[in-house]
Amino acid sequence: MTVVVGWTADARGHAALVRGAQEARVHGEGLLVVNATTGTSTVDDRFARASDVTAVRTHLAQLGVEAEVRQPVVKDVTEALLAIAAEVDASLLVIGIRHRSPVGKLIMGSTAQRLLLDARCPVLAVKAPDGR
Repeated sequence: MTVVVGWTADARGHAALVRGAQEARVHGEGLLVVNATTGTSTVDDRFARASDVTAVRTHLAQLGVEAEVRQPVVKDVTEALLAIAAEVDASLLVIGIRHRSPVGKLIMGSTAQRLLLDARCPVLAVKAPDGR
C-alpha cells in the first residue's frame, strides 16, 4: 500500500512530508508525494519549483524512503488528491493544515475539510511547528 502526502513547498507541506515519510517507513509502505495545483508557478504559487522537488527527492532518499513525486495541474486540488489516493489504494493521506477562522472557511471553503470528509482512506492532518 501507499502513503499519499499532499505537499506544498512551505511549512505546512514540510510538516506533512516529514510525517508522511515517517508513516511510510514505519509501516514499510511506498510514499507518493503530490503537489497538485491549479497552474504552474506563474499562475499558482503552490506549484513547487524544480529545485524544491529535487530537494524533497534527495531528502527522502537519504531517509531511505522509496518515493514518487507527482505535480498534476488540475481544476480542483481536492478532487485530484481524492482521485490519486483512490487510484493507488492509499492506506493514509497526510495533509498540512493551517488555522482558519470559521468565516474564512465559509467564504473560501476548506480543502482539508473536504479531504477529511470525502477520502476513502484515513486522513492525517498535521500542523507546521508554528501552527500556520
